[in-house]
Amino acid sequence: MYLLGYDIGSSSVKASLVDSETGKCVASAFCPKHEMPIVSKHAGWAEQDPLLWWENLRQATAEVLSSCPAPAEIAAIGISYQMHGLVCVDGNMQPLRPSIIWCDSRAVPYGEKAFRDIGEGKCLGALLNSPGNFTASKLAWVKENEPETFGRVHKVMLPGDFIALKLTGEAATTVGGLSEGMLWDFSRNEPAGFLMDYFGFDRSILPPVLPTFSEQGRLSRSSAAELGLKPGIPVTYRAGDQPNNALSLNVFNPCEIAAAAGTSGVVYGVSGEVSCDPLSRVNTFAHVNHTAAEPRLGILLCINGTGILNSWVRRNVAPAGMSYAAMNDAAASVPPGCEGLGILPFGNGAERMLGNRETGCRIFGMNFNIHGWKHLARAVQEGIAFSFRYGTDILEGMGMKVGTIHAGHANMFLSPLFRQTLADITGASIELLDTDGALGAAKAAGIGAGIYRDHGEAFASLERIAVVEPSASPVLDEAYLRWKDELLKVLRQ
Repeated sequence: MYLLGYDIGSSSVKASLVDSETGKCVASAFCPKHEMPIVSKHAGWAEQDPLLWWENLRQATAEVLSSCPAPAEIAAIGISYQMHGLVCVDGNMQPLRPSIIWCDSRAVPYGEKAFRDIGEGKCLGALLNSPGNFTASKLAWVKENEPETFGRVHKVMLPGDFIALKLTGEAATTVGGLSEGMLWDFSRNEPAGFLMDYFGFDRSILPPVLPTFSEQGRLSRSSAAELGLKPGIPVTYRAGDQPNNALSLNVFNPCEIAAAAGTSGVVYGVSGEVSCDPLSRVNTFAHVNHTAAEPRLGILLCINGTGILNSWVRRNVAPAGMSYAAMNDAAASVPPGCEGLGILPFGNGAERMLGNRETGCRIFGMNFNIHGWKHLARAVQEGIAFSFRYGTDILEGMGMKVGTIHAGHANMFLSPLFRQTLADITGASIELLDTDGALGAAKAAGIGAGIYRDHGEAFASLERIAVVEPSASPVLDEAYLRWKDELLKVLRQ
């Protein structure tokens, strides 16, 4: 018996096939082999055609099935997807316009005005966030700027909801999906009617709300024929990419932490209390196993300037043609603290955890007689680890003890120097695990279908690659204090 998982990203769509008995990945593929185009007609805009996701899902499925010994034995489908996007469909369930995706910032003024008009206390108490630049605010932009399109809207949905619609022919969503769109009222445990009323949305535009782990429709005959699958396979799981990444790392319980460090970095902790950061430096959403009776909230902290800085140094500072592994070795030859050199890695846009300030990247403590490119390479990795420490301190201020960080063996976590620096400066153990989003979605489908009793059984086969234990490093602690002092100086300007 097999489980099929999809991860709908903004760069590509990945499919993974898992043997439900062994928990091992049988086949995986991603499409396209180059990044999917993002259309930006104006500065700050970012759109994608939802049918492009479907076409790449179709191609990835075909590639996976070419390696599948028995495609008729696929028992369930799970979906992970890029968060916060807006898809509007008409009465025939066809997209009315391109999706306004997660990195589109046009809706910021709409969310900020709603935050002021409704009241910060009401929004934070019910939504756990400002309406911000999320799905509801994006729909408000459509209503004001494209009234003809808005008038034809039958349903609004998240990207994963649209993919499930294409698979099953049925429109539905989840509490997690609505929470990431600022359309869920945690204080009343129902869709956020007060925000919909404020924006002037008819409540009928929301699809029915189904549990994250449940039968959410079955593969239609037409879609089965298009994908080369048997009709009737149940779709039994859907979740946004960051909650799903945490699930993939077996992070379900309060104070468990998942982290990722690709182009940007994410620290995602699970809380057992319905609460928010009064300074709104983090986002709070329903985690995959959230219920009103047993709350599980995902506290998501994003750091824009992480791997993008490391790649910038490789392209522009390190010797030409040097690999990341060789650059890591060179950086490791420099002593901790970089002999006084430090970097604030915030050069990839406004940072939410810094109060939406766009400080830019800062290099400080440079001594031309001491420091070379290797010092800079190490300062980058230390600066990124320090920004994670600054973020985990915010989580601990919200009552979340950071004891173990779960991470996939990818991107910055491939660097032994970065892993050890992060462990030492946070005091947390780091578990490196062999998994990804599509694989996690496949196993989650097994939970939703009742093939696995619970997440403990579903992720029992999760392979631990290594555990990095923290060690005392007074020099690194002093370097962090210098780094933090420099950051606070910048923030006071």
